[in-house]
Amino acid sequence: MNCVKKNLWESLLLYAVTDRAWLGHQTLTGQVEEALRGGATFLQLREKELNRADFLEEALAIKALCGRYGVPFVINDNVQVALDCDADGVHVGQEDMAAALAREKLGEEKLLGVSVQTVEQAVRAEKDGADYLGVGAVFATSTKPDADAVSFDTLRKICDSVTIPVVAIGGINQQNLTRLRGSGIVGVAVVSAIFAQKDIAAATAQLKSLTEKMVKG
Repeated sequence: MNCVKKNLWESLLLYAVTDRAWLGHQTLTGQVEEALRGGATFLQLREKELNRADFLEEALAIKALCGRYGVPFVINDNVQVALDCDADGVHVGQEDMAAALAREKLGEEKLLGVSVQTVEQAVRAEKDGADYLGVGAVFATSTKPDADAVSFDTLRKICDSVTIPVVAIGGINQQNLTRLRGSGIVGVAVVSAIFAQKDIAAATAQLKSLTEKMVKG
């Protein structure tokens, strides 16, 4: 087992998902470095509009940043870009490439994360080779307004039904994060709670502190 997989449960504590909607005058790599400086423990590069060449160039730059901070780096959806930049893995949703096919293309050494909303999807994802699950949306979110809500009870049942780590995602911020205490998750995945903030490093540090307390509680 490689070291990224070995330390996965701990590294999923504060999972940052990029979104260029809040770039303003900054660059995405600049924002990512601020998040890493603030203590993000995992980074997913999510790009739905970039052409392949620009996507790969950006992925290589952010992979190098994550390497300097010792943080796992995965690509959203695009298995080929992940392989070309030698990312640590890929995260796929229910509407993206099937988990079993993604695992086949990635091989056994790379990380595979899968988004799920039900116990059935969770069990299937683990069987198909997922290393971790992202469950949501646990709260209303502007990032994916059409995402179905996942109740606290369902979140807890999903955590109980699998042997791989689970992170919650969707509308999570400093105000509601503690409501996830006792669900069984090992961490939270956030987008706007980091990347839409004026001081990304400070916001990340505060989220990390709150998440540590929530998970331990």
